[in-house]
Amino acid sequence: MGKSGTQRTRNPRTGNPRTRISGTRNLSKRQRAVYRRRRIVVGVALLVALALVVFCGYSLSRGVGAVWGATYGSVSRAALERDTAPTPHRSTGVKDCSAKDTRLSLTAKAATVTVGGSMEFVATIEHDGADSCLIDASDSGRVLTITSADGKDTVWTSDSCPADARMLLMAKGDKDVQTLTWGANRTGSECVANQDDLPKVDRGAYVARLSLKNAPKVTSEKVTIEVQ
Repeated sequence: MGKSGTQRTRNPRTGNPRTRISGTRNLSKRQRAVYRRRRIVVGVALLVALALVVFCGYSLSRGVGAVWGATYGSVSRAALERDTAPTPHRSTGVKDCSAKDTRLSLTAKAATVTVGGSMEFVATIEHDGADSCLIDASDSGRVLTITSADGKDTVWTSDSCPADARMLLMAKGDKDVQTLTWGANRTGSECVANQDDLPKVDRGAYVARLSLKNAPKVTSEKVTIEVQ
């Protein structure tokens, strides 16, 4: 009598086990190759980006250095050139103008001026000598002086504030004509840049005259004006 019962039937797996294992191994190799290629691509991209950053930084530093050098180098060279440049000096053989060959003349554009007003003068330097000469025609070299009528009180001078020298080489017959303005005020012992800040003079008669600072004997005729 045979054994009875239900026997379980197993479903056999399809496919060759070797083939299945081989397929899995081949897929993993492809994936690894893909990953390797991706890493290579990413690595190359990073290297390129790094190279660009380095190149840009180097170019920028060279550009800044060039600008710095061009700016401050030129300033340094200019300062050096100024420091080493010889100081100008008068040519030997050319004398200063003197009373023998120089004439000063002064005219007022009006005879009167109101208190707090201003008076204009025309100052003329003329050279009538045979030889050329040098003269400082600035307001500090060719000086306009205003005094009281008796000449005892110096009221105003054009050289109360320093002025740059204005050297002229005068030949025979040369003239220099300038307009000077007096604000009917009084200068003090110190320079006041704004002439409007000076105190105004009182009513009365005043005398104007030109002179050369380096040659006091060279003077113009006196001009009398009235402050009303």
